[in-house]
Amino acid sequence: MKALLDASAALVNALTDGEVRGRPYAAPEGAERVGAVRAALSAGADLEQDAADRLAATARALRTVFEAVAADDLDAAAPALNALLRDTGARPQLDRSPGEPWQVHFHGSEDSYAVGWSAGCATGLAMALGGDYAGRLGVCAAPRCDRVYVDTSRNAGRQFCSTACQNRVKAAAFRARRTSAS
Repeated sequence: MKALLDASAALVNALTDGEVRGRPYAAPEGAERVGAVRAALSAGADLEQDAADRLAATARALRTVFEAVAADDLDAAAPALNALLRDTGARPQLDRSPGEPWQVHFHGSEDSYAVGWSAGCATGLAMALGGDYAGRLGVCAAPRCDRVYVDTSRNAGRQFCSTACQNRVKAAAFRARRTSAS
Protein backbone atom coordinates (compact mmCIF):
# COMPACT_ATOMS: atom_id res chain seq x y z
CA MET A 1 0.00 0.00 0.00
CA LYS A 2 2.84 2.41 0.81
CA ALA A 3 4.15 2.15 -2.76
CA LEU A 4 0.72 3.10 -4.13
CA LEU A 5 0.40 6.03 -1.72
CA ASP A 6 3.88 7.26 -2.65
CA ALA A 7 3.03 6.91 -6.34
CA SER A 8 -0.19 8.87 -5.80
CA ALA A 9 1.68 11.74 -4.13
CA ALA A 10 4.39 11.66 -6.81
CA LEU A 11 1.82 11.89 -9.61
CA VAL A 12 -0.07 14.73 -7.94
CA ASN A 13 3.13 16.68 -7.29
CA ALA A 14 4.50 16.14 -10.80
CA LEU A 15 1.32 16.58 -12.84
CA THR A 16 -0.79 19.30 -11.18
CA ASP A 17 -0.41 23.07 -11.28
CA GLY A 18 0.19 24.98 -8.09
CA GLU A 19 3.12 26.20 -6.05
CA VAL A 20 6.34 24.51 -5.02
CA ARG A 21 8.61 25.90 -2.30
CA GLY A 22 7.30 29.43 -2.77
CA ARG A 23 7.32 29.46 -6.57
CA PRO A 24 4.55 28.93 -9.13
CA TYR A 25 4.54 25.49 -10.72
CA ALA A 26 2.98 24.69 -14.09
CA ALA A 27 2.38 21.02 -14.74
CA PRO A 28 4.35 19.80 -17.74
CA GLU A 29 2.67 19.13 -21.07
CA GLY A 30 3.53 17.12 -24.16
CA ALA A 31 6.83 15.26 -24.11
CA GLU A 32 7.72 16.90 -20.79
CA ARG A 33 4.61 15.32 -19.25
CA VAL A 34 5.76 11.90 -20.44
CA GLY A 35 9.14 12.52 -18.78
CA ALA A 36 7.43 13.64 -15.56
CA VAL A 37 5.35 10.44 -15.43
CA ARG A 38 8.45 8.34 -16.10
CA ALA A 39 10.22 10.05 -13.21
CA ALA A 40 7.23 9.83 -10.82
CA LEU A 41 6.58 6.14 -11.47
CA SER A 42 10.03 4.97 -12.55
CA ALA A 43 8.39 4.01 -15.84
CA GLY A 44 10.10 2.58 -18.86
CA ALA A 45 10.86 4.31 -22.12
CA ASP A 46 7.78 2.88 -23.84
CA LEU A 47 5.36 5.22 -22.05
CA GLU A 48 3.17 6.98 -24.60
CA GLN A 49 1.62 10.45 -24.62
CA ASP A 50 -1.97 9.24 -24.20
CA ALA A 51 -1.01 7.27 -21.08
CA ALA A 52 0.73 10.33 -19.63
CA ASP A 53 -2.34 12.46 -20.39
CA ARG A 54 -4.62 9.93 -18.69
CA LEU A 55 -2.37 9.88 -15.62
CA ALA A 56 -2.42 13.70 -15.52
CA ALA A 57 -6.22 13.55 -15.31
CA THR A 58 -5.91 10.95 -12.55
CA ALA A 59 -3.46 13.21 -10.71
CA ARG A 60 -5.97 16.08 -10.75
CA ALA A 61 -8.63 13.77 -9.29
CA LEU A 62 -6.20 12.48 -6.66
CA ARG A 63 -5.31 16.07 -5.67
CA THR A 64 -8.94 16.72 -4.72
CA VAL A 65 -8.76 13.69 -2.41
CA PHE A 66 -5.52 14.84 -0.74
CA GLU A 67 -6.93 18.37 -0.30
CA ALA A 68 -10.19 17.11 1.20
CA VAL A 69 -8.35 14.84 3.63
CA ALA A 70 -5.98 17.66 4.61
CA ALA A 71 -9.03 19.83 5.31
CA ASP A 72 -10.38 16.99 7.49
CA ASP A 73 -13.32 16.53 5.10
CA LEU A 74 -13.49 12.77 4.53
CA ASP A 75 -17.12 13.21 3.45
CA ALA A 76 -15.83 15.06 0.36
CA ALA A 77 -12.81 12.79 -0.19
CA ALA A 78 -14.75 9.53 -0.24
CA PRO A 79 -17.15 10.33 -3.11
CA ALA A 80 -14.30 11.73 -5.22
CA LEU A 81 -12.29 8.58 -4.62
CA ASN A 82 -15.28 6.32 -5.23
CA ALA A 83 -15.80 8.03 -8.61
CA LEU A 84 -12.19 7.31 -9.57
CA LEU A 85 -12.52 3.68 -8.46
CA ARG A 86 -15.66 3.33 -10.62
CA ASP A 87 -14.05 5.08 -13.60
CA THR A 88 -11.03 2.79 -13.55
CA GLY A 89 -12.91 -0.41 -12.75
CA ALA A 90 -10.28 -1.21 -10.11
CA ARG A 91 -10.05 -4.87 -9.22
CA PRO A 92 -7.45 -6.83 -7.25
CA GLN A 93 -5.41 -9.47 -8.98
CA LEU A 94 -2.37 -11.53 -7.98
CA ASP A 95 0.55 -11.16 -10.39
CA ARG A 96 4.08 -12.45 -10.37
CA SER A 97 7.15 -11.58 -12.36
CA PRO A 98 9.59 -14.43 -13.09
CA GLY A 99 11.62 -15.20 -9.97
CA GLU A 100 9.51 -12.87 -7.81
CA PRO A 101 6.84 -13.65 -5.17
CA TRP A 102 3.15 -13.12 -5.87
CA GLN A 103 1.99 -9.52 -5.41
CA VAL A 104 -1.43 -7.91 -5.29
CA HIS A 105 -1.97 -5.42 -8.10
CA PHE A 106 -5.09 -3.41 -8.81
CA HIS A 107 -5.83 -3.49 -12.50
CA GLY A 108 -8.51 -1.51 -14.19
CA SER A 109 -11.27 -2.86 -16.38
CA GLU A 110 -8.96 -2.07 -19.30
CA ASP A 111 -5.42 -3.27 -18.65
CA SER A 112 -3.57 -0.30 -20.08
CA TYR A 113 -0.61 1.18 -18.25
CA ALA A 114 -2.46 4.39 -17.33
CA VAL A 115 -5.65 2.69 -16.18
CA GLY A 116 -3.67 0.15 -14.17
CA TRP A 117 -1.76 2.86 -12.31
CA SER A 118 -4.91 4.98 -11.90
CA ALA A 119 -6.78 2.00 -10.44
CA GLY A 120 -3.86 1.15 -8.16
CA CYS A 121 -3.47 4.70 -6.85
CA ALA A 122 -7.21 5.02 -6.28
CA THR A 123 -7.28 1.70 -4.42
CA GLY A 124 -4.26 2.64 -2.30
CA LEU A 125 -5.92 5.90 -1.25
CA ALA A 126 -9.20 4.08 -0.58
CA MET A 127 -7.39 1.62 1.69
CA ALA A 128 -5.72 4.55 3.46
CA LEU A 129 -8.98 6.47 3.97
CA GLY A 130 -10.77 3.35 5.17
CA GLY A 131 -7.94 2.41 7.52
CA ASP A 132 -5.28 3.81 9.78
CA TYR A 133 -3.76 6.19 7.21
CA ALA A 134 -6.74 8.51 6.78
CA GLY A 135 -5.10 11.30 8.76
CA ARG A 136 -1.71 10.79 7.13
CA LEU A 137 -2.42 12.35 3.76
CA GLY A 138 -1.61 16.03 3.66
CA VAL A 139 -0.89 19.21 1.77
CA CYS A 140 2.28 21.14 2.63
CA ALA A 141 1.71 23.71 5.39
CA ALA A 142 4.45 26.04 4.09
CA PRO A 143 3.31 29.35 2.62
CA ARG A 144 3.10 29.27 -1.17
CA CYS A 145 3.49 25.51 -1.46
CA ASP A 146 0.67 23.08 -2.19
CA ARG A 147 2.53 19.84 -2.82
CA VAL A 148 1.07 16.74 -1.18
CA TYR A 149 2.65 14.06 0.98
CA VAL A 150 1.98 10.83 2.82
CA ASP A 151 3.06 11.01 6.46
CA THR A 152 4.86 7.81 7.38
CA SER A 153 6.49 9.24 10.50
CA ARG A 154 6.11 7.39 13.76
CA ASN A 155 4.19 10.19 15.50
CA ALA A 156 2.09 11.29 12.47
CA GLY A 157 3.31 14.85 12.92
CA ARG A 158 4.49 15.71 9.41
CA GLN A 159 3.33 19.08 8.08
CA PHE A 160 5.57 19.76 5.09
CA CYS A 161 6.16 18.15 1.70
CA SER A 162 9.92 18.33 2.07
CA THR A 163 12.77 19.26 4.37
CA ALA A 164 13.33 22.31 2.16
CA CYS A 165 9.85 23.66 2.96
CA GLN A 166 10.24 22.86 6.64
CA ASN A 167 13.56 24.70 6.73
CA ARG A 168 12.09 27.65 4.80
CA VAL A 169 9.32 28.03 7.40
CA LYS A 170 11.71 27.66 10.35
CA ALA A 171 14.12 30.23 8.89
CA ALA A 172 11.28 32.71 8.33
CA ALA A 173 10.07 32.22 11.91
CA PHE A 174 13.62 32.73 13.20
CA ARG A 175 14.01 35.96 11.18
CA ALA A 176 10.63 37.19 12.44
CA ARG A 177 11.60 36.54 16.06
CA ARG A 178 14.94 38.30 15.60
CA THR A 179 13.28 41.30 13.96
CA SER A 180 10.66 41.62 16.71
CA ALA A 181 13.33 41.36 19.43
CA SER A 182 15.31 44.25 17.93
